[in-house]
Amino acid sequence: MFLSWSFVTLLLVASSWAEEGLSVSEIIEKANANYVRREGQPMLIEGDIAIDTEAEKNADPCTSSYCKWGKWSDGKVYVPYYISNQFSSREKSIITRGLESFSSFSCIRFRPTRSTDQDWLSIESQNGCWSYVGRSGGKQVVSLARSGCLYHNTVQHELLHALGFNHEQTRSDRDNHIRVLLENVVSGMEHNFRKINTLNQGTPYDYGSVMQYFRTAFSKNGQPTMVPIPNSNVSLGNAQQMSSNDIKRLNSLYKC
Repeated sequence: MFLSWSFVTLLLVASSWAEEGLSVSEIIEKANANYVRREGQPMLIEGDIAIDTEAEKNADPCTSSYCKWGKWSDGKVYVPYYISNQFSSREKSIITRGLESFSSFSCIRFRPTRSTDQDWLSIESQNGCWSYVGRSGGKQVVSLARSGCLYHNTVQHELLHALGFNHEQTRSDRDNHIRVLLENVVSGMEHNFRKINTLNQGTPYDYGSVMQYFRTAFSKNGQPTMVPIPNSNVSLGNAQQMSSNDIKRLNSLYKC
């Protein structure tokens, strides 16, 4: 009995998840632990959000119309992409599956870039897992390092950044839902917990969002840096894929 390539790929991805046993935020923190900015590469804030200058640390979130990818007359949002030849065919299949997953629950359609495209995502294996937030114009790198970043949920996470979404714990209403324990945060990393004026699209705070980091993210002592309130026992930051609220926000932002 012969198995289709897509089914074999699914089995390989599932096997990778089981082997790691980590949430998306843990995978990203592990992959980016030794990130060192090289010439031509961005700075990272909040673990995996790319910025080019110090001034952008306190910049407004992606709220402008230009920051979103445009909708066509057929109601679809086409986002051009290029996958670097750094990746093997198996690795490309993991990335492609992540790209194609958006078409099953939204009007987002990732398609291969053409010579006429002015803005596009260049998916490359650079140092770690990271993305800019929203459409930044021209060639826009999304890094998915071959070592440590090639998981379905990690691909979805970075693509959501590129579509304009920030992390759940930076939500404008987060203080009603989590308590941030800065005394446990690595010195110099406090800025990763800044609140920003996010576009929450009328959805509730989601402890199970693929954009929510885990309890001990950026911890200097292994103690929690975030605790859910009022129930501290609620599962936090353990998403393996996009939640229903992630999907609702995406469809609301792009009016799918």
